[in-house]
Amino acid sequence: MTAAMDTENALFDLPPDVADARAWAHDFAVRYIRPAAADYDAREETPWPVIQDAAIAGLYTPEFALQAFTDPSGLMLPVVAEEIFWGDGGMGQALLGTFLPLAALVGAGTPEQIRTWTPEFFGSVEHPAVAALCASEPDAGSDAANIRTRAEFDEPSGDWILNGVKTWATNGGIAGVHVINATVDRDLGARGHALFLVPPGTPGISQGQKFSKHGLRASHTAEVLLEDVRIPSGLVLGGKDALDARLAAARERRKVRVPAAMAAFEATRPSIAGMAVGVARAAYEYALDYAKTRVQFGRPIIANQGIAFMLADMATEIDAARLLAWRASNQLARGIPLRNAEGSMAKLKASEVAVRTTEQAIQILGGNGYTRDYPVERWARDAKIFTIYEGTSEIQRLIISRAISGIRIE
Repeated sequence: MTAAMDTENALFDLPPDVADARAWAHDFAVRYIRPAAADYDAREETPWPVIQDAAIAGLYTPEFALQAFTDPSGLMLPVVAEEIFWGDGGMGQALLGTFLPLAALVGAGTPEQIRTWTPEFFGSVEHPAVAALCASEPDAGSDAANIRTRAEFDEPSGDWILNGVKTWATNGGIAGVHVINATVDRDLGARGHALFLVPPGTPGISQGQKFSKHGLRASHTAEVLLEDVRIPSGLVLGGKDALDARLAAARERRKVRVPAAMAAFEATRPSIAGMAVGVARAAYEYALDYAKTRVQFGRPIIANQGIAFMLADMATEIDAARLLAWRASNQLARGIPLRNAEGSMAKLKASEVAVRTTEQAIQILGGNGYTRDYPVERWARDAKIFTIYEGTSEIQRLIISRAISGIRIE
């Protein structure tokens, strides 16, 4: 269980730099993540020492992150995500949680904003930092258009003033930079939203409740409270002039871009699928090895069709989910529209596969699988979140059904 995922029989070869990054990420997962995973899960603490180890290794740096986001094949992000989450879901989320706000910055920011703020997201090797994308609210989860956090422009000072409550924010409250999704014109619904950068140490932003979670326990998740948070006008992603033009077009009922927060989720769905595949693969490999060595009734339990067929299904479903993730990532990188919601297909399939595979792994291990002496129960707890965050499985099915039918299905 120490070899990176084998792609010799894949439909296409990975580009050399992607293959190198995969091996690099897998080695890091073996050396740093796997040995510490159970401890950080039990303590529910952010693994800052491991984040620093990743920064030293070059995996947690702005340079590597931008390389991954601009990889022409589109495969580097889902491939690296799979290996890191193969190591552990919670620690993987702690390491890669910054990539979601970075996707928002890269997708909606100006070139100057990207150059200036990407390093701030990651900090330094000596003092690593994390970033947070704050989109969900207590009354606006799947109903993203219903957010109440307000951004009002104060003409005399030239500042934006943000007020509201965000929830379910990965790295919320411990982040250096928070990217806040707020409404500028509530009458426009989601078209009236914009993303704002809140720098470290800005007065008025604070952490609310930290959530004790079922899974991904090494990843910090919390509320973020905004009370008269003032930021300069230039900290709206894309710039104020572009925002004013977009709002004017929306008020005139002209076509406008997909809201930046939603665009970030769309861009990262294939990578989320890669994360889910990593957790599923970890459970499958462990169950396969266990089934080969666990002897009952005088033979290894894999010699029984009931176990062997279960493992055959697990292997098949994992490969299918991976290829869906790679297809969507490659389409995005080549600028091919996801007309059939291929990103949502990848995220839906991989999420469901992760849940089913980890449950089956517990079943194969029997009573052992239900104890914390074996890692499959942790992987099962981690897997469930994939059907919930970054768009629930039900929302993915809604997106797919609308795309394939051309009908506004409710």
